[in-house]
Amino acid sequence: MDMPDVRPEVLARKEALVSRLQAVVPPDAVIHDPAETRVYECDALTAYTCPPMAVVLPTSTQEVSDVLRICSDMGVPVVPRGAGTSLAGGALPTADCVVIGVARMTEVLESDPGNRFIRVQAGRTNLAVSGAVEEDGFFYAPDPSSQLACAIAGNIAMNSGGAHCLKYGVTTNNLLGVTMVLMDGTVVELGGAHADAAGLDLLGLVCGSEGQLGVVTEACLRILPKPEGARPVLLAFDSSEVAGACVSDIIRAGVLPVAIEFMDRPCIRATEAFAGAGYPDCEALLIVEVEGSEAEIDEQLSRITAIAQRHDPVEMRESRSAEESARIWLGRKSAFGAVGQLGDYICLDGTIPVGELPHVLKRIGELGRDYGLSVANVFHAGDGNMHPLILFDANAGQLETAEALGADILRLCVEVGGCLTGEHGVGVEKRDLMGHQFTPADLEAQMAVKDVFDPGWLLNPAKVFPLDASASRRMAAE
Repeated sequence: MDMPDVRPEVLARKEALVSRLQAVVPPDAVIHDPAETRVYECDALTAYTCPPMAVVLPTSTQEVSDVLRICSDMGVPVVPRGAGTSLAGGALPTADCVVIGVARMTEVLESDPGNRFIRVQAGRTNLAVSGAVEEDGFFYAPDPSSQLACAIAGNIAMNSGGAHCLKYGVTTNNLLGVTMVLMDGTVVELGGAHADAAGLDLLGLVCGSEGQLGVVTEACLRILPKPEGARPVLLAFDSSEVAGACVSDIIRAGVLPVAIEFMDRPCIRATEAFAGAGYPDCEALLIVEVEGSEAEIDEQLSRITAIAQRHDPVEMRESRSAEESARIWLGRKSAFGAVGQLGDYICLDGTIPVGELPHVLKRIGELGRDYGLSVANVFHAGDGNMHPLILFDANAGQLETAEALGADILRLCVEVGGCLTGEHGVGVEKRDLMGHQFTPADLEAQMAVKDVFDPGWLLNPAKVFPLDASASRRMAAE
């Protein structure tokens, strides 16, 4: 952990900064006591910590603009923070930075079910967006597992998905526009409630940019009518490879479920001990959910179960009631907390072509054995978004071994035609692997984009790009 710099000149700089910040936001919105800034020293990637110099909690776009203008003028780095649920260190501070947290920016600014959009401040939680429109019969489709806590700002930064992204897409497919503040305090509007904005698709550039280009303060989101009905089926198999092959066959058949979720035996055992969902004794299971009218649901599930029959399932359990549906989903929704009861774990995030699932699942098992660590798999199988959970004992000094195994798994994802991240982002976790997926020319093009939006390289430092590349860029900007 980086220790705070207590040199007199550094303290004087901090005092001057805090004084200027308190002039543009309420005093209680500026946190600068070292004991209090420790609350913000990490996000959900808790292996790395560093208290920031100060934290600001604005309530409006104008306050964010004022804060950024001050930081830009003083050359102070800024780390944007949503709800701090990032699993890749996307909101990890540096000792000389100001964290801008949007947790107080939760208002619904406009709701228009007739035109199928809602405009919210970016600190509003994912689940609260759907909560704002459910009485009108609508919902917001992306549903990451952390949707109860995660903020729309972070969803946009990491292009988050969720269990139902197979049918509805991830954040970028449901994002219509943003209000974003650049590092110099300039406020820009990208996209909007209309179907397609004129000019360059800068909105597509911002979604997934991990706070490298600006601080998103407001978002215009697509909302959808709630489906007439939905029903899951649980499919159990005697091997992970067979379950993966079943997923491939379902997709190949042209069936489009709303979700296909995968869990292997280590994860099943953990969730049974934790939640008691009543899952069968098997090596792997799939939860496949479809939606529509009763006739449509019956037709889709009959096709899916026919495909599953060809893979000799251990059990097939089709829901016939809301209670049975909740029971089928119980273990999956409890999975990450359940595995946490077993000890320390790293949650990875990589994507692969669906057709590679059997091979990749087999290789993950082999790699785990090579490193002497257990891996539990639970993920969005329909779009190949993998979430291997690497179990380790931090007290036994196994963190580095777990990280090495994780790097090999992510390299595997790239080698079979996938990529390093599906929804968690690169952050600090995968920055040194970027060269495995991208050529030097690719990385240079990406960094040139950041040069345009953030020429001083002050936004979210030490993230996404390999450290040597970002450090040289920062030095050149100074």
